[in-house]
Amino acid sequence: MSTIDNLPPLRDVIATHELAAKKSLGQNFLLDLNLTAKIARLAGDLSGADVLEIGPGPGGLTRGLLAEGARRVLAIEKDPRCMPALAEIADAYPGQLKTINGDALDVNPLEHLTAPIKIAANLPYNVGTELLVRWLTPPDWPPFWESLTLMFQREVAQRIVAEPGSKAYGRLALLAQWRTDPRIVLELPPEAFSPPPKVNSAVVHLTALSAPRFPADPGILNKVVAAAFNQRRKMLRSALKSVSPEIEDHLNAAGIKPTERAEQVGLEAFCALARSLETATP
Repeated sequence: MSTIDNLPPLRDVIATHELAAKKSLGQNFLLDLNLTAKIARLAGDLSGADVLEIGPGPGGLTRGLLAEGARRVLAIEKDPRCMPALAEIADAYPGQLKTINGDALDVNPLEHLTAPIKIAANLPYNVGTELLVRWLTPPDWPPFWESLTLMFQREVAQRIVAEPGSKAYGRLALLAQWRTDPRIVLELPPEAFSPPPKVNSAVVHLTALSAPRFPADPGILNKVVAAAFNQRRKMLRSALKSVSPEIEDHLNAAGIKPTERAEQVGLEAFCALARSLETATP
């Protein structure tokens, strides 16, 4: 028996339903239910919240979220093979688990969730970054979610929390740190998964800020940051030429040396540059 509920151990669930992980779906299953419950606890108090989970697979984290008191869980799973196993969990937690067999990139979760909403997921490796960027760049802020508790390859997790001057620092760090407080809260070795990936993994917890850390137009900031890091080896006066013909004046106005490179510039300075460019927009 498992240690968090009366359902079978995950190895038995995987064997019963023939759920060998598929590389094409970016699947790496966590089998230790004590570990999935720990990740659920890292999402904070779930008792009054709906939780969105992407890629539940055989349901290890799903069971952790429900065992830790989530009001309701919406689990979106692309692999139809996993649906019978998830249905068994739904039967054990009547009215608390809704499952959708589909692509998370195509499903509108707000049709199925009630605020407050948290997102917790062992994200499939092949769509994790794309989903994170979507959640960090909605048209309106604050977003529909209060927090994100997400598993990534450790390299991606380090990019989310990176500081200026490091090789990991880039667009993902700026997007995350502008509007959230991101922290790596757990690191996991390959052997925690089945099959073991070739890299270590890490859980990142991102808490949504009520307002961005520094004022800036989202569209302009995103354009500037994308252009700067697309040519990160170039000086900013060259990398940002396409953004404005007077880019050197704007860099100076923002307190940025035109000869600096993107990885040397902090979030506050990038926001100042976006504001300077906004005042020049006709």
